[in-house]
Amino acid sequence: MTDLHAALGADVLAAGTVLWRPAGGDVEVAVVHRPRYDDWSLPKGKLDPGESLAACALRETLEETGVAARLGQRIGDVRYPVPEGRKLVRYWAAEAVAAPEFTPNDEVDELRWVPVAEAVDLMAYPHDRHVLRRFRPPRSVLVVVRHAKAGNRESWEGDDDLRPLSGVGRSQAEHLVGFLGRFGPERYHSALPIRCVDTLRPTVGTAPITPEPLLGEEGYWANPAAGLARFRELLARPGVTVLCSQGGVIPDVVATLLEETGANATGVPSPREKPVPSRKASTWVLTADAAGTLRTADYYPAPA
Repeated sequence: MTDLHAALGADVLAAGTVLWRPAGGDVEVAVVHRPRYDDWSLPKGKLDPGESLAACALRETLEETGVAARLGQRIGDVRYPVPEGRKLVRYWAAEAVAAPEFTPNDEVDELRWVPVAEAVDLMAYPHDRHVLRRFRPPRSVLVVVRHAKAGNRESWEGDDDLRPLSGVGRSQAEHLVGFLGRFGPERYHSALPIRCVDTLRPTVGTAPITPEPLLGEEGYWANPAAGLARFRELLARPGVTVLCSQGGVIPDVVATLLEETGANATGVPSPREKPVPSRKASTWVLTADAAGTLRTADYYPAPA
């Protein structure tokens, strides 16, 4: 059993999605028919060796539906017994971004796009119905990254905003490329310190990064109300936005939004953990509704 299996208390690990797309002011979700079991199910499958659950969810979705997608909020885990032992399936909401023509195969012979209520009725198993009932399509997603590890502050003699990433930090930034790509970002923003900008640079390449002076430690604590207002603007912007900020900012703004809305945080030992965690190169994935109000908050302590 791998460390991940042991940590999650499961003999078999799998991941899947509630794959969705806009449809006439509402949404449709994808359901698949499996001829082996003659049932309707959500796209899902077992983890490959060395694969993360998030990567597995996207790979299995693509393999079973032919649809490329980007992840949103983590919906939750379901557990049930199988002949191999205890099985855990972790589900994410995933928005369709490209859909070539579906090709039936031995594993999945039919794909349907249906309203959520109809999908619930089609599901063969109670745990799939439970996942669908928890699904809420986000209007906006804000991926908040704490900058990767920088060089030692005590040994740096210049302007602290110019203190660069360390070797470990550069490696962390490279690992963020694949991780952030799973969320399909449309735009990138960063606090002013070069360690924040350089954390995003391997992901962004030559694309622009919008500077956010109110969302670095110096600007935020000079005027927290203005900083929080700017953060709310980014959270409410439709689509997917990435922001890189600092450990003196992220816990405060995330804690404030969690307290205001009562939203639970996943990926932390306690949904109300304080201080809100924000390790180097960690990420908070926040989703909001049409009013820009925080709906979900998922913490990823490392890009792996």
